[in-house]
Amino acid sequence: MKLMTRAALVAAAFATLGALGGCQHQPSRLETLPSHDKPGARGSEPPATPAPAVDRSGTIEQRMERLEDAYARNAEALDFLNKVYAQQQAQQARQEREEPAADAMFAVDIAKDIKAGQVDGPASASVTIVKAFDFACPYCQQAAQTMDELVKDYQGKVRVVYVNMVIHTPAKPAHLASCAAAKQGKYKEFKAAFWDKGYLPYAASQGRDSSMLEEANILVIAKGLGLDTVKLKADMTGPECEARIQRDMQEMSKFRVNATPTFFINGKHIGGALPKAAFQQIIDDQLRLVEQSGVAAADYYDKVVLARGEKQFRSKADPKPN
Repeated sequence: MKLMTRAALVAAAFATLGALGGCQHQPSRLETLPSHDKPGARGSEPPATPAPAVDRSGTIEQRMERLEDAYARNAEALDFLNKVYAQQQAQQARQEREEPAADAMFAVDIAKDIKAGQVDGPASASVTIVKAFDFACPYCQQAAQTMDELVKDYQGKVRVVYVNMVIHTPAKPAHLASCAAAKQGKYKEFKAAFWDKGYLPYAASQGRDSSMLEEANILVIAKGLGLDTVKLKADMTGPECEARIQRDMQEMSKFRVNATPTFFINGKHIGGALPKAAFQQIIDDQLRLVEQSGVAAADYYDKVVLARGEKQFRSKADPKPN
């Protein structure tokens, strides 16, 4: 069988994102706009329909009589429109109860993730990005390189803490293996290798070849990294790594995270992968806040985000706590 190059695997993976099933990824506002509402598409707008002329002739009584007649003729349609409007308002209210408050700073506890080695970047970083991810999620893989670049670009000012969030059951062995690899000091190396040699071939198969996510292939990947595969397998099946994953998911449940990737940037919730420039804008804003706070960068997450942040989910519809 002809081997695919990494570039071919990446191309095939992104060509088949839709076929792999979702990570409950929400499209951006631009993706959901009708074509004539997107930037650059103004020339395709249909011509505006002129408003009907209003008859203002006659006495006040005659004009009132015409209005009453018009209402009577259209009463059923108006009643229907009122019901539709009420349904839309109720739906909007439900959505606002499910969406996180934009002004919230969520206090995600990441101490055990850092202790376990699920982190890239120094403890002295001003900005902490928490990434809840799934090893079979295309959007998580897409964001992986962005996270690596941000840590490198900001030269010690940014760190990324990785939190296990198993959305696709076949991805669980990889999460267990990443925990086991962390015990041997190679969490980052395993994570990067698995995206290339586990997830991408799986994606290229359009999700048909799940063997690339399974233990046998994981052990091959681990051996290539110089890991002790006997110890890795024992740790994968041991209680500690299982508890590690469950603890991560329980922490995310406090903030109603049920989709991947989900990010918290110094406690600010970001649902879904963003372009690198958008992440940079948020990081730059947070760097200014850290500088203005007067709190040492190394202490900011503990003394500000954890100490003052909200310990559970708050929606757009909920009032900000005092």
